[in-house]
Amino acid sequence: MHVESFVGNLGLWLGTLVRWIVESLSGLFNAITQAGGNFIDGMARALGMDTSIVSIAVLVIGLLFLYNAVRAFMRASIFGGVIWLLLGLWVLSWVIS
Repeated sequence: MHVESFVGNLGLWLGTLVRWIVESLSGLFNAITQAGGNFIDGMARALGMDTSIVSIAVLVIGLLFLYNAVRAFMRASIFGGVIWLLLGLWVLSWVIS
């Protein structure tokens, strides 16, 4: 009888620990998700663009083109830098109003 009580209490403590860990991780991931959503909303408001996945993807592609332009200018490739710069600005002009 005494052993059953010990095993029952051990199961209760273990279940409480697991529940606490799951609720803590759930709260952490919820906070991270909310912070990311607030970041995207703030950035979209500042740029005057939509918050859709397509708009964010086009923004990232445009920024990558601008990054390639900077890299081309650092390699002293003026023609390639101008092409990447114009392409990046053209893509960014689609999403930024």
